[in-house]
Amino acid sequence: MATLSELRNVRIEKLKKLRKMGVNPYTATSTKQVPNKQLTEDFDNAVGKTFTVTGRISAIRKHKGVAFFDLKDASGKIQLYIKESALTNVNYKNSELKFKDLDLLDLGDFAEATGKLTKTKTDEVSLEITKLRILTKSIRPLPNRWDGLKDKETRIRRRYLDTNMNKNVFERYIRRAKFWEAHREFFKRNDFLEMNVPILENVPGGADANPFVTHMDAIDEDFYLRISQELYLKRLIGGGYERVYEIGPRFRNEGYSDEHLPEHIAMEFYWAYKNFEDGINFLIDLIKFVAKEVYDTNKFKIRGHNVDLSKKWEWKNYVDLIKDNYGIDPFDTTVDDVRKILKDLAPDAPKNITLNRGIDRLWKELRKNICGPIIVVNEPKFLSPLSKENPKDERLALRYHPIIAGSEIGNGFAELNDPIDQLNRFKEQQKLRDLGDKEAQFLDIDFVEMLEYGMPPTFGHGHSERIFWFFEDVPAKEGVPFPQLKHEIDETTKKIYNLK
Repeated sequence: MATLSELRNVRIEKLKKLRKMGVNPYTATSTKQVPNKQLTEDFDNAVGKTFTVTGRISAIRKHKGVAFFDLKDASGKIQLYIKESALTNVNYKNSELKFKDLDLLDLGDFAEATGKLTKTKTDEVSLEITKLRILTKSIRPLPNRWDGLKDKETRIRRRYLDTNMNKNVFERYIRRAKFWEAHREFFKRNDFLEMNVPILENVPGGADANPFVTHMDAIDEDFYLRISQELYLKRLIGGGYERVYEIGPRFRNEGYSDEHLPEHIAMEFYWAYKNFEDGINFLIDLIKFVAKEVYDTNKFKIRGHNVDLSKKWEWKNYVDLIKDNYGIDPFDTTVDDVRKILKDLAPDAPKNITLNRGIDRLWKELRKNICGPIIVVNEPKFLSPLSKENPKDERLALRYHPIIAGSEIGNGFAELNDPIDQLNRFKEQQKLRDLGDKEAQFLDIDFVEMLEYGMPPTFGHGHSERIFWFFEDVPAKEGVPFPQLKHEIDETTKKIYNLK
């Protein structure tokens, strides 16, 4: 079996022949009149008419004086029916090819074909070609069409091959685009403004996470890649806007898991004068709308859980769940008590874990068995440094988490707008950072100053594309086209490009 280098060299020789003929194998011009799939779906109305189509050559079959190519674009494929007599008077300078030149084409090349829509004797919808142009010469062969592309590492590192060879993966990222498109449609119907806020921040905030650090040469100062959109969107609320949201990337310098990526797309929205309970119902409506728009259903199989978004979402009490499952009261326990439970429950938990992080870890273990959908409310205030306290119990925060298939798929608050309270909570978080908690929040004086000028009562919510990964029932790395991986160059590639 020929090696990749040998196959590549054969194609490079064909490339040289095309250039010697005066053919530009990487032309800048092309014409596409219709998606390929449209010709097969609308055959009765289109038969006998002439069309120009484009795509990648995915199959080549030759007989004496006749050839059949499959041309695949994003919509699907169309068969090209090529007669030797039809391709004689061609213009090489226009990248057109004669029938005798077809041997210079390979699977993976991009081509443009013009012809009349017909059916062959085998009843295959085809374009009977009168002109064929090469648009792009592929000098690396695609993976074997029968074996497909199965190696997980290769699939993730060369996702462009994965989407070419695996239709289900190709279609997944179309749904990913529609997932966020549906969000935007829902917000548009509810008079929200999409407002872009900084990615580089002097002070990161809005979440418990370890940030990435970079440096801006222009002002010789370090910046952080944002871990959340929250604090700048709330600055906009303080600036007079009442309904704002953003969809964009955020960055958390943490490990990989099936539910976490250091870089991912997230959405946050903030709504001035919106009550806590009404805001939660709005969020539920948003999730159901997105699911229906993208998948035309509200029922999903996710990690072994049968989730029905259309049923009533129960509200559960955070403190009660901790008490019922572990026999401790988060407000009347010690860090030693929590560490004893975690010793058996989660042996990988840090031995010096703080009480705050310990309670949070207990919750993370507990929620794994919750199918949902449910809404968990009344989280302890000491776990929610940016949330208003519950007016019925000052120990609790007006914060909630929607739970689906054992995981939090979002996070929402009645936003804290008392500047003195906020400053004190920031200081408490800073103490935790000083003790070594890298995920505790930074003290953001500018944000406190904004609150001193005044921010109205506001409801806020954020969630990431984890919801999409759950709807697809795939791990995080499969849910995005290009997850970050350790940089590698394989030995074959080093040899081909003469790299050391």
